[in-house]
Amino acid sequence: MGLDSMVEVTASEPSSIIETKGEHVNDGSPKDREPVYPKGFQLTIIAIALALALFLIALDMTIIATAIPKITDEFQGLDKVGWYSSAFFVTIGSFQSCWGKIYKHFPLKFSFLTAILIFEIGSAICGAAPNSNALIVGRAIAGLGAAGVSAGSYTIIAYSASPEKRPLLAGVLGISYGFANVLGPLIGGIFSDKVSWRWCFYINLPVGAVSIAIILFFFHDPPESKPEAVTLREKILQMDLLGVALLIAATVCFILATQYGQGQYSWGSAKVVGLIVGFVAILALWVANEWFMSERAMVVPRIFKRRTNMVMAGVATAIGGSFFPVVYYVPIYFQSIDGTTPIMSGVRNLPMVIAVTFGIFIAGGVISKTGRYQYVLLFSLGLATVGAGLLYTFDLHTSAGKWIGYQILSGVGWGLAYQIPLIVGQGSCAPTDMALITATLLFFQSYGAAILMSGVQAAFVNQMIFKIMQLDPTISKTLLVLTGATDIYRVFHGDQLQVVLVGYMHGLRVVYAIAIATIGVGFLIALGQPWKKLNQSAEVKAAIVA
Repeated sequence: MGLDSMVEVTASEPSSIIETKGEHVNDGSPKDREPVYPKGFQLTIIAIALALALFLIALDMTIIATAIPKITDEFQGLDKVGWYSSAFFVTIGSFQSCWGKIYKHFPLKFSFLTAILIFEIGSAICGAAPNSNALIVGRAIAGLGAAGVSAGSYTIIAYSASPEKRPLLAGVLGISYGFANVLGPLIGGIFSDKVSWRWCFYINLPVGAVSIAIILFFFHDPPESKPEAVTLREKILQMDLLGVALLIAATVCFILATQYGQGQYSWGSAKVVGLIVGFVAILALWVANEWFMSERAMVVPRIFKRRTNMVMAGVATAIGGSFFPVVYYVPIYFQSIDGTTPIMSGVRNLPMVIAVTFGIFIAGGVISKTGRYQYVLLFSLGLATVGAGLLYTFDLHTSAGKWIGYQILSGVGWGLAYQIPLIVGQGSCAPTDMALITATLLFFQSYGAAILMSGVQAAFVNQMIFKIMQLDPTISKTLLVLTGATDIYRVFHGDQLQVVLVGYMHGLRVVYAIAIATIGVGFLIALGQPWKKLNQSAEVKAAIVA
């Protein structure tokens, strides 16, 4: 359909004013009245609370990267290290759409506060964890709450900001999110070196409490967000818990396969092959379940009838799947190849921090002013692809000028692109689908990160060991796996150290190559987007129908 097409609105989902060929009939319902948006101090303080909450969520995605060596020292084992990040990404990805349904069928404010509380409980468990299993459980619980916080933050902004202000404020949230993503390794290094790795999680408790207090006293559920009048049974069915369980099971199979294939078993072993087959089979069941559940599905098939949503879902997956591996492995380059401390690797990562922040802010401002997102999206994805390609050229002696410049270039690219899928998705849907679209796009972004993070970890370890064995078969594979990036200079010496560094560099290049391919696919997907201006007039609350 085109810009002027008629939007079908069911009686159970009264629409706000939608641009159509016909006249709009106002039935006097709360969702049909002209919304009154918070202004001035109230809007500012709400945005601050949401930015704080998103900062913590994004921080938890990467803060553990530089803390893992300290954690493994205390828990004396590396066999479960992969789960420290994967447990968080799996639950935050799998429950995104579930939270979207919760925001649609339960009060917005109460649901958001519940999500923050769950995240806080998970963080407390992580901070107090006596062993690896407790830490993994805490990470999974924190991810469950984080899914609700991320979906809820953008949903609240969508209801709190007028259409012309929405892209700019979404950009502010994006700055907080992106800033925390790339600042995480630095903060994790500071806590691990100077205090304790446990403060990587304890820090969430006081900051999260501030966000809870602000939302509790300053945000009020707008009439437009009023839950639909359905039975509790129907609300539970709408969450598609079977779909969530199937997706988690499939993802666990994939992660276990990639971890076992890193050295414990061969890739052709019955256990690894069985897990891969299980992943494909369960994923097929999940797709069938989503189709059967229709409007009750965690990923509602209906929304992909619109080309805009289909393209933005693909782009969001590519952004998440390329950005997070780079955020994790650039600090590892500095720690392993250059021998820097966790703190200094975080400091060297600051060019990307600043560039991502700048990119997010600029993208939100440009789209807010012009409504034209297509050129910004293509330019940003192209720039990120080139930037990832330049990161691939890192070697054992890369100069400061190059690693600073390449990080800036790639950071601007990812920053410009990061929020566009959400801005476009929210700007081109009916108000009744706002929470659903938000959660769905965040699901694809998070799930892309979950799958790619596991995949690149396996690729990094396998290719690193392969290269080292080629150069010096006498080096112990077990010792390589058990030695962290910060310890290779202590464990290996002379010619062996040089061989290990070459192996690390080879593994890192494979990671960057995967990032290049992933963001490059995102660019190709973006070519299929509709070339329509994003409608941001104050009178139109449900935007373009592509």
